[in-house]
Amino acid sequence: MTHGPPPLRLASDNFTPPTRTPWGGTRIRERYKAGLDLPPGPAVVGESWEISVEPSFPSVVAAGETTLAAEIAAAPEAWLGREIAARHGGQTPLLIKLLDAAANLSVQVHPADGDPGLTPGESGKPEAWIILEAVPGAGLYLGFRDGVDRRAVEACIEAGEALDELMNLVPVGPGDGFIIAAGTPHAIGAGVTLIEPQIVSAGRRGITYRYWDWNRRYDRDGRLDPAGEPRALHLERSLAVTRWDRPGGDAFVASCRAPRSVIEAGPVERSAVVDWEHFVAERWRGTGSLSVPACGTMQALTCVGGGMGIQGQTGSLELTGGQSGVLPAAAGALTVQAADALVFAVRAR
Repeated sequence: MTHGPPPLRLASDNFTPPTRTPWGGTRIRERYKAGLDLPPGPAVVGESWEISVEPSFPSVVAAGETTLAAEIAAAPEAWLGREIAARHGGQTPLLIKLLDAAANLSVQVHPADGDPGLTPGESGKPEAWIILEAVPGAGLYLGFRDGVDRRAVEACIEAGEALDELMNLVPVGPGDGFIIAAGTPHAIGAGVTLIEPQIVSAGRRGITYRYWDWNRRYDRDGRLDPAGEPRALHLERSLAVTRWDRPGGDAFVASCRAPRSVIEAGPVERSAVVDWEHFVAERWRGTGSLSVPACGTMQALTCVGGGMGIQGQTGSLELTGGQSGVLPAAAGALTVQAADALVFAVRAR
């Protein structure tokens, strides 16, 4: 066995509270993590921050009280590889979430990293969506329709009208992938469950601006209440960071789709579902053996079905449905044994 940090499994209950994600559903706790011995908590979970060093919801190592951020900081090159460690200040920029929407999310946009409107503690967050399941008719809101400009969006919101009528609604199914670059107007529709890889500058908070929240109001516990208060919106900033120079309509949707490609066929299929300038997300699916070459940086693994054992040069990792873990760069090439597994492996570029 090569010297270096061992793979780590992370605590499986890094959930956001319903007050933060009032649109959340029940699939994360009741389906994806049903076989795990989780502490009691609300059935409604909008987001599970599976792999995170972001200060809001940092991942904790399953076998103890230490955080993933602390483990990486103790040996950044062994975890991240020399290039990624140098580029990102000795910490991983990856943030991986499971997200379940029982209601439509607000219509949002993310700024580019380095946007002059960000404070020193804030970061952009380029992200992708990989669909796990969708009820019939469910979809995503991606970009504005042909001919919709900034003036039309601003007038629609200020008049209290329905912004979704100006947007592209995209039906989705399991396995579909979409890239959400900075400046992309977007919203996840009701009935969609997905995995969401993101890049967030280490030690900073990823920033989201909201154009519109379906004219909803909530009580203090995050429940719909016509007499309650609306969520905070950021219309001026949303309009300012939107990429108005990009085409609208079908051309915009096509630019967001992430093409899938099979890397290795076999009893355990390895395929690329997102291959982008910021990160690569692979899907490992099936039963049997798989050999994965060394990638030179940390891999973040989230198991959403079945089970998988992974052996590397610094140790092994066992994951079952609902669990996530990380493999250091020092692990090198991997030998995988899968049992009806569905695992997503993400690494930073």
